[in-house]
Amino acid sequence: MWIVRLALRRPYTFVVMALVIILLGVITIGRMPTDIFPEINIPVVSVIWTFAGMSPEDMEKRIVTISERAMTTTVNDIEHIESQSMQGVSVVKVFFHPGAKIEAAVAQITSIMQTILRVLPPGIQPPLILRYSASNVPILQLGVGSKTLSEQQLYDLGTNFLRVQLATIQGASIPLPYGGKPRQIMVDLDLQALQAKGLSALDVSGAINAQNLLLPAGNVKLGEREYTVRLNSSPDTVAELNDLPIKYVNGGMVYIRDVAQVRDGFAVQNNIVNQDGRRSTLITILKSGGASTLDIVKRVKAALPRIQASLPPELDLKQLFDQSLFVRAAVEGVVKEAVIAAGLTATMILLFLGSWRSTLIVALSIPLSILCSLIVMGAMGQTLNVMTLGGLALAVGILVDDATVEIENIHRNLGQRKPLVRAILDGAQQIAMPAFVSTLSICIVFVPVVFLTGAVQSLFTPLALAVVVAMLASYFLSRTLVPTMVQYLLWSEIHRYLEEEGEHRRRTWDLVWNLHYAFNRVFERFRNGYRRCLAWSLRHRLAVVGLCVLAFGGSLGLIVIIGQDFFPQVDAGQFRLHVRAPAGTRLEETERLFSKVEEVIRRTIPPEELALILDNIGLPVGGVNLAFSDSATVGAGDGEILVALKHEHRSTWEYIKQLRQTLPEQFPHMTFFFQSADIVSPFAPSISHFLNFKLPVESST
Repeated sequence: MWIVRLALRRPYTFVVMALVIILLGVITIGRMPTDIFPEINIPVVSVIWTFAGMSPEDMEKRIVTISERAMTTTVNDIEHIESQSMQGVSVVKVFFHPGAKIEAAVAQITSIMQTILRVLPPGIQPPLILRYSASNVPILQLGVGSKTLSEQQLYDLGTNFLRVQLATIQGASIPLPYGGKPRQIMVDLDLQALQAKGLSALDVSGAINAQNLLLPAGNVKLGEREYTVRLNSSPDTVAELNDLPIKYVNGGMVYIRDVAQVRDGFAVQNNIVNQDGRRSTLITILKSGGASTLDIVKRVKAALPRIQASLPPELDLKQLFDQSLFVRAAVEGVVKEAVIAAGLTATMILLFLGSWRSTLIVALSIPLSILCSLIVMGAMGQTLNVMTLGGLALAVGILVDDATVEIENIHRNLGQRKPLVRAILDGAQQIAMPAFVSTLSICIVFVPVVFLTGAVQSLFTPLALAVVVAMLASYFLSRTLVPTMVQYLLWSEIHRYLEEEGEHRRRTWDLVWNLHYAFNRVFERFRNGYRRCLAWSLRHRLAVVGLCVLAFGGSLGLIVIIGQDFFPQVDAGQFRLHVRAPAGTRLEETERLFSKVEEVIRRTIPPEELALILDNIGLPVGGVNLAFSDSATVGAGDGEILVALKHEHRSTWEYIKQLRQTLPEQFPHMTFFFQSADIVSPFAPSISHFLNFKLPVESST
């Protein structure tokens, strides 16, 4: 009660408070990161082992098993470990408990991995150790193609020019390109010439390693001068490598050019990317942690013209699978529904109270409560996402309760012909405790969220926080700002309560008041009908209870039909198809099979609805990309096809259903399955992977 008296005595204080809330709220909205989901902070460290040519079985037994056992002995707070071994590469993912000191864990893993090198196969290099979390998801793909440049040039430009400039963008993480041919100096041996000279490939390798050196030799002081001495036997051009001597054979020197040819070429290709049937490379842009998807994509798009100006003009850059469009549409959809809900709520208040001034007071309390919630969430490091905005949208109808009940009670006291200030004080006092208990009852519903763990906790804690803070702010505003506004806005309506109801009804020309009377007449008829229905129910108690039990029991039977999932299916106009050829199929043959699968897809989807078909076949270079991916690709015999539809298209699920029936019939020797492509690219964690991030899996090879 004291705070209401304070608000009436110091009205400007709380008016200024409302203005400060608006100012801070607008600033917070402008600075808060915007994303589809809250940040899911599940710390993971990936240990990537590479040993060219080693089989998956040997990678698993001779490298992965040893490293896993070593980590379980020396690394703290491990929740579980999962690994995947493929031809020449293994990815070990170490998941940690919440609250683990991930920096210390990375140091421990690095230390023990260096220690066990001596017991691993000779010649193996130390592993690559990466730290990431479930929030590191791809938000944009860049297709790098050209009609004139070779795959080797595309990969080189993407790795050494495009990728390094994109990596400087705040919040972006850029792994190695997919597809293309990694540039490499190749030595093509002439086996017949080697045999004729009595040499082996080891002799050629030893000669190049021994003479392609750059050694620091120190400084020389001669007289008054000091000189830097360099021993540089590294050739300046690739062609000069052909002139390196190997050894004397039969009294003559054998050079590299006699038994081999050195050229600027490319490594054996293990990964092919086709963009609408044309060879290209693909650069994935990942979001780092709590950075805003919209901000990162905006920065990337702003930097691309500058970057492209430094690249060859024949290089074609295409922005593919822009997830900021999906994020923006989702966020704007939630905001739109919240605004509609607020408008409908204000309309109902206007009809029931018949006072546009009271409606204005209640309508102002809703955005102020929401802004208070956003200010608190911004201070706690939360983001604007579907969960937080959904919580606020859910709370819109509840936020009006405190202000509506108080204003309605003030109107009731005014109807008793009390002075305005007395009506405000009495009305606020009479509902203070019930309103407080009601607010706490709503807030306490979200207490169990505190006991959630894993990804679910990261998803629903911001939602609960948004609702609770908004509810508490709503109650506070109903005790301060609402009485202040009532004191200044409702004085012009006091005459309505001093006159007889019929007399005022005949003389008023107030459109809102007349609408209120008309609505009340309709509502009275509805209330009379409800009274008769209630009286019938009380006379037939057993029948009513039986109907309720029957409805409850029938609803339980729907559980087996409805199914379970974290979120409903979203038709984002994309689907991701994994294709697996028979084991042992070489990469080029797999590409040919993929082209046939593409033909089936093009026959299934009309050309006017099809925007893009992108193939990603085989394993990417190194294991870095595998660490950020949930792809099921394990070798050259399988890969993924991502299909993007145009804005106007039929249901994506219809096309998926047709392809599930058609593809196995036409390609019985191949395996097909669909993976999620709702918000992310086909090459990194999707929503399903997002939410099942901590589910343990068996080590696989």
